[in-house]
Amino acid sequence: MSASADSNSDEVLFFDVPDSHGPQSPTQDQDLSSRWGVILAGGEGKRLLSLTRKITGDDRPKQFCALTGVETLLEQTRRRVSQVVAERHALLILTKTHERFYKDQLRGVPASNLLVQPFNRGAAPAIAYSLTHLNSVDREALVGFFPSDHHFESDGAFAVAVSEAFEHAARHGDHVLLLGIAPESPEEGYGWIEPGARLHCTAGGSVFEVRRFWEKPSRETAK
Repeated sequence: MSASADSNSDEVLFFDVPDSHGPQSPTQDQDLSSRWGVILAGGEGKRLLSLTRKITGDDRPKQFCALTGVETLLEQTRRRVSQVVAERHALLILTKTHERFYKDQLRGVPASNLLVQPFNRGAAPAIAYSLTHLNSVDREALVGFFPSDHHFESDGAFAVAVSEAFEHAARHGDHVLLLGIAPESPEEGYGWIEPGARLHCTAGGSVFEVRRFWEKPSRETAK
């Protein structure tokens, strides 16, 4: 969650998303006018390629597959983001070489909402590309980034947490916020966020300073 498209954010905060027993929907009077959502859908999905090949018979990345239910992960992400960001402010970062996989799924989406890269160069260049674009469109934008290959048990709880994060970013323009969930086991295949001091609590979770990041730590470190 970036405070604004042109800000020089100098502090990273961690927003602890609770389980599905918290509030299940954001407030109805929330102001969406300054919010933008960037859905990151340009990845190759290599870690699950053997599974997606069995499901689809081709090499499509996992975000274009229906792994849980009838919706693809990208379709689930778009639906989830629509709860907290106006449809006209939802951008999709895509890769040209995947066009045959996403063309039908995104039929009807305005071309102005599609940011298509010629090649996938990872998340950081995709984020920089989208922020450069948004800086020319809305210099006061509050920007949230949403990977398109995640699954959430409770879309409602997720929407509450994202709305709280947007509101915090609106009040504190010099902060970047990360949303995280407490792990159930010492998983080594993901990046970890080590929280620092708790700053305050909200209906959607607690906000902490970030002490440090651990990228794919060893099992002993993860414990």
